[in-house]
Amino acid sequence: MADTRTRPPARRRTKIVATLGPATSTPEVLERLIDAGADVLRLNFSHGSQDQQLQLVNDVRAITRRLNKDVALLGDLQGPKIRIDRFRNGSVRLTKDAAFALDASLATDAGDERAVGITYKDLPADVSAGDVLLLADGQIVLSVLSVKGDRIECRVEIGGALSNNKGINRQGGGLSAKALTDKDRADIRTAAALGVDYLAVSFPREAADIDEARELMREAGGSALLVAKIERAEAVKNFDTIAVASDVIMIARGDLGVELGYAELPGVQKDLIKRARDSNRVVITATQMMESMIHSSMPTRAEVSDVANAVMDGTDAVMLSGETAVGEFPVEAVQAMADTCIGAEKHRVTQVSRHRIDVRFRYVDEAIAMASMYVANHLDVRAIVALTESGSTALWMSRIRSGIPIFALTRHEATRRRVKLYRGVYPVAFDVVHTDPSHVVDAIVQEMLERKVVTPGDKVIFTTGELSGVKGGTNTMKIVAV
Repeated sequence: MADTRTRPPARRRTKIVATLGPATSTPEVLERLIDAGADVLRLNFSHGSQDQQLQLVNDVRAITRRLNKDVALLGDLQGPKIRIDRFRNGSVRLTKDAAFALDASLATDAGDERAVGITYKDLPADVSAGDVLLLADGQIVLSVLSVKGDRIECRVEIGGALSNNKGINRQGGGLSAKALTDKDRADIRTAAALGVDYLAVSFPREAADIDEARELMREAGGSALLVAKIERAEAVKNFDTIAVASDVIMIARGDLGVELGYAELPGVQKDLIKRARDSNRVVITATQMMESMIHSSMPTRAEVSDVANAVMDGTDAVMLSGETAVGEFPVEAVQAMADTCIGAEKHRVTQVSRHRIDVRFRYVDEAIAMASMYVANHLDVRAIVALTESGSTALWMSRIRSGIPIFALTRHEATRRRVKLYRGVYPVAFDVVHTDPSHVVDAIVQEMLERKVVTPGDKVIFTTGELSGVKGGTNTMKIVAV
């Protein structure tokens, strides 16, 4: 007999990170951005003063309290500035085969058609004849002929217009600039004071860079989880150890694509998404996902396919940068991203998993999470409810591909914000400590009914611990009929 019960609408499982900037700095636009579906808001520490960042955080927290929504904040460190300096006339045009030099001793504003200064003064020590340098996201290509003291003599291989402060990459990586600068160390203290939920480290080369950032965050009194931005060729080589040191992986395709070459990037992206999930790490796919929407109210078909492929590969989140920071259609960009995610999630590949099917578990709560997802994917289950303190049970569950929503019930606001980044996980405020233990299941079922998550007759999986309110204590799975 056909099931005629009314079903809740499909929920978007892939999360959206939206970057804040001039286009999204007012409370009115922030509220529309959150209503459109932004799960995490990114503060780019490359721009804005500490006072401006504090105002944004205060506005976001006030809006989310009023809307009764949980939204995470991600602080993104600037990292080392490996850039050219400025030109006397603002820009130059380089022609193929022309001589051009990068000169560490040149004055900041003295650039011309023959040479320009550089912000990273150790660059001459990092390169040698035969190297290829990529400027302005690879639009300008220089081959290194020789290095004479502070001056790198080059030949223009691909020319064009070159303006102030454009980035420099070495093809194949190998630049020795440290991941954390003095500005980053100061910004970590600011991030801790602002209470951000996540902190992104730019240009890490090895696990030690993430370890240092975590130590600085803890010393400053912050509890943010660490995001490793994979944007150097060295980071790809050291990916496994970096993943262990971090909590989240961001595939930052801008500089990474320049260093690896655009033809290599799609395969690397797919591989890193899989390896991040296999390591039980959350993964964000970022950069130019809907770039045309900076000036257009609709994405291109290619952009839609790009986002959809990342979703089908298993990314936890997709990120908007300039689209929401400086774009003309920030709210529409979030809506387009949300629609694309929902469309991609209808594909069966997003709901079938063999994750860790042959791997032994280390923790009891991890085993309960994996068992729950196996049952959920092999039984007619409407929802999964994880009573959690830290969110770790929900994280483990979210590594398994499934179309079944996971509700993380917790009394901790910080945990509710963190799980906003986890694919397929939805936070719910629930104080298990002050709920009669004999009526916990009844109270949760009533909560789910009121939220129209389930209907009478549905099966729900519950995970909890014998000692309520204890971190890491999940040891029980129940299947309950509503």
